[in-house]
Amino acid sequence: MKKEAMVVCPQPEAAESGIEILRAGGNAVDAAVATALAQTVVDPLMCGIAGFGTAAVYLPGAGVHEYFDFHSPAPLAAREDMWEHLLEGETKDGFGFILTGRVNDIGPQSIGVPATLKGLAEMHRAHGRLPWKQVVEPAIAWASDGYFVRPGMHAFWIDEPSMGRVGNLERLQYSDEGRALYCRPDGRPKPIGSPLRNAGMAQVLRQIADEGAAPFYAGELAQKMVAHLQSLGALITLEDLAQYRVQRNAPLVGSYRDRRITTNQPPGGGAMLLEMLNILENFDLGAMEHNSPAYIRLVCEAMKKATTDKDLHIGDPRFFEVPLEQLLSKDLARAAAQQIREGRRFDVQRFNPGAPVPRDTTHLSIVDAEGNAVSMTHSLAMPSGVITPGMGFLYNGCMGVFDPRPGRAGSIQPGKSRFTSSCPTMTFKDGQLDMVLGAPGGTQIAMGVLHVLLNVIDHRMEMQAAVSAPRFSSTSNSIDVCNRIPRYTTRALEADGYSVGRNPYNYTIGWVHGMQVQPDGLHGGADPGRDGVALRTTIGS
Repeated sequence: MKKEAMVVCPQPEAAESGIEILRAGGNAVDAAVATALAQTVVDPLMCGIAGFGTAAVYLPGAGVHEYFDFHSPAPLAAREDMWEHLLEGETKDGFGFILTGRVNDIGPQSIGVPATLKGLAEMHRAHGRLPWKQVVEPAIAWASDGYFVRPGMHAFWIDEPSMGRVGNLERLQYSDEGRALYCRPDGRPKPIGSPLRNAGMAQVLRQIADEGAAPFYAGELAQKMVAHLQSLGALITLEDLAQYRVQRNAPLVGSYRDRRITTNQPPGGGAMLLEMLNILENFDLGAMEHNSPAYIRLVCEAMKKATTDKDLHIGDPRFFEVPLEQLLSKDLARAAAQQIREGRRFDVQRFNPGAPVPRDTTHLSIVDAEGNAVSMTHSLAMPSGVITPGMGFLYNGCMGVFDPRPGRAGSIQPGKSRFTSSCPTMTFKDGQLDMVLGAPGGTQIAMGVLHVLLNVIDHRMEMQAAVSAPRFSSTSNSIDVCNRIPRYTTRALEADGYSVGRNPYNYTIGWVHGMQVQPDGLHGGADPGRDGVALRTTIGS
C-alpha cells in the first residue's frame, strides 16, 4: 500500500536529497540528517557543520518523542566579564549586542563550540536506519558536483548591514577561501545562477562519511581546525571539542485550544512560544478580523510580554534557574490577558537599541510514510566569516548573542549555551500528529511559528496559506510589519500611540516551513520569502 512522505525546507537541493533518502528506504531521521547536511553545503551562510541546532524526533511505533539539542556553548576560555568594557548597545530585536571592534560578531573570537555535526551523528546513531555513509553522500555530491546561487540566497548575501553590525557580504569576504568560493574577483558576490563547488568541504564530508564525526571532535580534523583558529586568536581549544556533548531532552509540552503543543526546552524558544499561546488562548482570535489593528495590537502585546520574560528568565538551565512553572502558568497567562484587555502596554527594555540584525538560520520538516516525523532548526547564528583553509565550511558566530554584562540570564560563562528563538514544533489533535513546523529567522523564529499556529488553528487556513499570510512582530516597544500589511492598518496603530516600523520585504518575520498531517494526506507549506519547496513522494507498492 502506497503512503505519502514529505520534505519541506528552504532549499530545493536539500529537499531533493531528503526525498532520495526516503525513496531508498530511509526513515524520517535518515532523511533529516541527509537534508541537513545538504543544507550546510547549499546554503553556507545559513547553516553549517560547525553550527548548532535543535531537533524534534517523533517515532510513534517505537514510542519515541524527544529532542536532540545541540546548542553551541561558549568556549572554556570565555569569561563572564571579558567584553563588558566593549559594550556599545543592543540590537532592537534583542538578537545580539554591539561591541567595540565587533569581536563578538565576526572573526575568530565570535566562534562558539561547533555542535551541528555531532548532533546529526547522534540522531542518526540513535534512530537512523540506513548506513551513515549513505546519508552523507548527497551532501558530498552537492559539494563536489556543484549547485548554483539561488535568488533568495543572493538577496541575503547583498542585504545591507544593519546599524552597528557586520553585513553578510563582509562575512563572505572575510577569509581568502570565502572570497574565492562565493565572490567575484572585485569582491562582489557571485550573481544568481553562478555555479558553486566546494572541493574542500567535499573532502571533509568524505572523511566524515568514512569515519563518522569522531575526527571532527578528537582527531585529525579537530587538530587542523584548532591549530588554525588559535593562530587567529580564537578561544576554541581541543578540550572544547573533546568535551562537547549533545543533550537529549523530553519535549516541553503545552496546549492551545484543542491541540497539544510540543516544542523544545530552554535555552531554545519553546517556552516563549507556549507563553504567547497561553496568553492568546484567552481571546477569541477566530472572531477577530485577521491582521486588523485590534488583532495586531493584541498579538503584539503577548509577544512583548513573552519577550520581556525571555530577557529576564530564559537561559541555559545548566547555569541559570529558568522558572518554567511560572512562565508557562495558565493562571499567570490569564492575568496577563486581563492586563491587555485593560489597556496595558508591556515595556521591553533594550540597552541603547540599534536596528534589527540579519537572520542566519535554516529549517526542515519531514514526515515519512510510517508516520515518523522530524522538525529541525539549525544555524550558524551570525556566521563568523572564518574558514579553515582547505576545509570549506564557515564557523558559527554564536558568541554575538551572549549578554556581555555579568549576572544575567544570557551572560557569558564557559560551557554555557546562549538563548535561541529556534522552536521546532509539533502539534497533536485527538492524540494524532497534526502539524510539523519551524522556521529560520533569528529572534523572529518564535513569532513566525506563532503566526502560523494561529492561522491554522484560529483562522482555519491550510499550511501554505498560513505560512504565506502577512506577518508582524514586536520584540521591542515598536511594532514591525512586513510590507504587505496595509498602511491604513499601520496608521491606525500609530494613531493609537504605537511606533511602527515597515520592513521592505513582503515575506519576513521568520520564514516558516511545515506541514499538516490530515486524513487525506500531507499538506506542506514553504515560506515564499525563501527558495523553499514542499516535496512529496509515495512509498510502498
